[in-house]
Amino acid sequence: MKTYLPPKFLVERDMDRCIRCKVCINQCSFDTHYYDEEDDQIQSIIGNCVGCHRCMTFCPTQAITIKKNQHQYRDNYNWRPEIIEDIIKQAETGGVILTGMGDDKGQTIYWDHLVLNASQVTNPSIDPLREPMELTTYLGSKPDKIELDGERNLKTLLPPQVKLDVPIMFAGMSYGAVSLQVQESLARAATEAGTLWDTGEGGLHPSLYKYKNNTTVQVASGRFGVHPKYLDVARVVEIKIGQGAKPGIGGHLPGEKVSAEVSSTRMIPMGTDALSPAPQHDIYSIEDLSQLVYALKEAVNYSKPISVKIAAVNNSAAIAVGMVKAGADIIVLDGLRGATGAAPKIIRDNVGIPIEMALASVDSRLRKEGIRNHASLVISGGIRNSGDVAKAIALGADAVYIGTAALIALGCRLCQQCHTGKCAWGICTTDPLLSKRINPDIGSRRLVNLLHAWSIELQEMMGGMGINALESLRGNRLQLRGIGLTDSELAVLGVRMAGD
Repeated sequence: MKTYLPPKFLVERDMDRCIRCKVCINQCSFDTHYYDEEDDQIQSIIGNCVGCHRCMTFCPTQAITIKKNQHQYRDNYNWRPEIIEDIIKQAETGGVILTGMGDDKGQTIYWDHLVLNASQVTNPSIDPLREPMELTTYLGSKPDKIELDGERNLKTLLPPQVKLDVPIMFAGMSYGAVSLQVQESLARAATEAGTLWDTGEGGLHPSLYKYKNNTTVQVASGRFGVHPKYLDVARVVEIKIGQGAKPGIGGHLPGEKVSAEVSSTRMIPMGTDALSPAPQHDIYSIEDLSQLVYALKEAVNYSKPISVKIAAVNNSAAIAVGMVKAGADIIVLDGLRGATGAAPKIIRDNVGIPIEMALASVDSRLRKEGIRNHASLVISGGIRNSGDVAKAIALGADAVYIGTAALIALGCRLCQQCHTGKCAWGICTTDPLLSKRINPDIGSRRLVNLLHAWSIELQEMMGGMGINALESLRGNRLQLRGIGLTDSELAVLGVRMAGD
């Protein structure tokens, strides 16, 4: 017997406003709305509603309101409604509960407990409207020292570097997990803004090869779409070991999302599940990682930085030291709030650590080991605004990845149904009709606008601190103070208490 679960959302329709245009029916990919010919009315199956707000947004007469269903259980702090309903679902199906996006539980967001310093009397602030402000960042290994010849020409051979005009990149979101239109929007925006976008582990569609100077490609455990030309067109090659939404487990793209184009790009049969093993089966030690790092360096003729991405876990600092010694030019840390297209809900919400703690511990450990300059440090996992970016750089990051924020700019409303392939906004889908809802001309412009706005705000914050170059903020924890944190938390972050 199937157990009845109350709907999560209510669809309220003002019948006096409704003109029966059927826009809501056409826009909803979850079959929430239908036309009742007998009553000549639009009706709703509220149990299908996922709260994506697409129908409400496009209703020409504003006749629709979506509200959270405030159904009541007996109060019990331990047995909350979400937990009760998850148990009921698993009792009926015997399966793992999947979800999209990042951890939405109540773990501390440390960005909100950190504040930035500001100049006042003794250290004048800088007006970014009248003074040059430098946001340029170079990713790649830096030498311990440089030497010049008698004519002051550089003698030291520098490892490959990647110039970013802004310290913000677009995180890895694979083709199949997101639509080709989304990837094109990201690629075009990265090119215009002078930064990088990341293919994720799904290979690179040939139509996007032209954006090669701004593309990071991934080599993940499934090796999907990895071939010589794929590596050749990359600006950065990234070895993906793990990600913040599901540390320690592999990836899964349902077969329903493996269309003909996705099949060709990933080099797998159409309609089959794309399963990434949990480990890379040629990496079981730092020595094994080093072999792959140098194999990829050899494959690209030592012309591109090699990045290694791991999920933020308890021993990230020690692992990062090994990664640098294995030859990684860039370290990527993805924290607890990192999003994904599909993950077991129990893993997403209970495995990994916040990115703020991982970043601080890794930066401190690399400095202590005297090798901080040997690799750039990039973080991701819940970066929401330019304030988070500034605080991340002050904690030691060279740059950040944004994923969810970029998707929100494209229309995402975090309904967490990415794994269904029915995304009403045309983002996490390969359905050709739904995918067309993303126009790369508009999408890339919105993403460029977002980066432009954050850049202006970064310059304003830096000017307020009396800093005119990002380099002066990087790892400068004296510019940070903690609020409402314990002594242990402050010690891990390496930050003093506000007022100290």
